[in-house]
Amino acid sequence: MDPVELSAAERDELLRTLAAIPQFAGTSLDLPEIERIGGLTNRNYKVTVGREDYVLRLAGAGTGDYIDRKLEEHNARVAAAAGVNAELLHFDPGDGTMLCRYVDAVTMSPESFLDLARVERAAQALRRMHECRTPFANRFDVFAQIDEYLALLRRNRARIPDGYDRLQAEAESARAALAAHPPRLAPCHNDPLAENFLDTGLRMVIVDWEYAGMNDPMWDLGDLAVEAAFTAAQEGALLAAYFDGAPPPAAVGRMVICKGLCDLVWTLWGLIQVMNDNPVDDFWAYALNRFERCRRLMASPEFGRALAAVQAG
Repeated sequence: MDPVELSAAERDELLRTLAAIPQFAGTSLDLPEIERIGGLTNRNYKVTVGREDYVLRLAGAGTGDYIDRKLEEHNARVAAAAGVNAELLHFDPGDGTMLCRYVDAVTMSPESFLDLARVERAAQALRRMHECRTPFANRFDVFAQIDEYLALLRRNRARIPDGYDRLQAEAESARAALAAHPPRLAPCHNDPLAENFLDTGLRMVIVDWEYAGMNDPMWDLGDLAVEAAFTAAQEGALLAAYFDGAPPPAAVGRMVICKGLCDLVWTLWGLIQVMNDNPVDDFWAYALNRFERCRRLMASPEFGRALAAVQAG
């Protein structure tokens, strides 16, 4: 895909932003190379100054309503120190502006994850983060997140799919099972889209730590399996690489439950994008797709077996 040409106003905005970053103090910014590199809710740019490449992130409008930038900064720095995130050079918690070192790597996609060696590298990166001894500054509680998102939507009288309340009620069985057998909490990414993984060929770097927090490690595995549309063989490779062998049945059960819950919470996230008039994608169709997939999984025998495995401990 050809790079999107920047407007004069957008380039001027970026130059002003770069000039205010201490990293570039005393550096000539007359002719930096700037290329838009995507983002669903934020704007991301590859910036070349001299011989150095960076990624500049500008936070999207309205994201401050549901993302705590101070928490994001802490967690992103912990992940960088653990060698999992890209090197973090600047973060402004006031407006969410962030500068990272550019990673020369393949941006992953569901198609590129068909290579099982890449699935294994992703599992190893997640395990490295989960084993980090420095905790994240907050807890990612999926049920609290669901309640928060739903309250935001209700306050704004936003559109919600028919049958949503019934599906959330059905998720209460998962809440009860997990409450009875609480998992070990670890530093988790919590939003492992395929595109948040960068493959250098030797290791995976994971970026975008907006939703990071202490959580059940199986959330990251289950969410990645959903986002990258993993087959049974890919899920098997992910679990085997993560556990260095056969995974415990209760862990597999928690991963399946997390697959359903991640679709539930991202259904609401998609509805918030509709509410905020985010023009990047058809977020109503996105939310409906997640909603229907969640409903199918929670009605399946697989979900029942997962609940039983977790209840058995």
